[in-house]
Amino acid sequence: MRERLLKLFPAVGVAATWLCISCSHGSNSIKMKGSDTEVNLAVNLAEKFTEEDPDFSIAISGGGSGLGITSLLNGQADIANSSRPLSEKEQQQFKEKNIALKTVVFAEDATAFVVHKDLPIDEIEVEMLAEILSGNITNWSELTEANLPINIYGRQSSSGTHSFIKKKLAIEFSNAAKEMTGNAQIIEGVKADRTGIGYVGAGYVADDPVGSQGIKVLKIVERRGEKAISPLDQEAINQRNYFFQRPLYQFVLAESWDKVRPFIAFERSVVGKKLIEDHGYYILNNQSDEI
Repeated sequence: MRERLLKLFPAVGVAATWLCISCSHGSNSIKMKGSDTEVNLAVNLAEKFTEEDPDFSIAISGGGSGLGITSLLNGQADIANSSRPLSEKEQQQFKEKNIALKTVVFAEDATAFVVHKDLPIDEIEVEMLAEILSGNITNWSELTEANLPINIYGRQSSSGTHSFIKKKLAIEFSNAAKEMTGNAQIIEGVKADRTGIGYVGAGYVADDPVGSQGIKVLKIVERRGEKAISPLDQEAINQRNYFFQRPLYQFVLAESWDKVRPFIAFERSVVGKKLIEDHGYYILNNQSDEI
């Protein structure tokens, strides 16, 4: 009898949760690690895939894009989910180890900035956001009538989302920013803190509207005088008008490609694409790698 098991494994410095779908052993066993942004989607894709092909076993964990990529380097994963491209350093590390990769860009994501539901702000300019996250603005009174200190809820440096925001805003994060392990922790932190601001995958918010109660998704103004755009506005995303949107990657060991190929094909099927869209992500027309 096949079973679905939720197992917790200790990890140094990282809270790693493994979900083993249709657990079994053999050549059809796939290990997938990485981006916390993608982990909920990955779990649901794996569940549906193994319903159609129960001979497969897929073990999934989050922990950040950097962790997934490091796992590929160490031979501990077949697929690394990543919300950022490989860095030059990582590319060099794979080259030095003579490890070949295939790159799959399977969806488009938008990063949402969230605040407590009672904070009197609905939109924010990119310039002001950079000032907040870098620690140059430390009180909400500079933007609203609320005289409250600003608490920043972010991710560890291993997170692809952390790297994406840092690069997009051309900033160094404030030393006072709280480093959380994932989207859920950021949302819970902001829900409990009227002064808080954090960033999460928009798909995560859209996928769990009940769990997201108590927070407010800010609209983003790229330049003063321009229209404020929500990361939940699919039309704006399709037109690439939202400032914080990016492709989502899956890096696959070339030596694992043959066994991973059926799963990638499922992601690109009608059922797979619908799951991706149901999670609040967006389908790309130009996906890499022939399958």
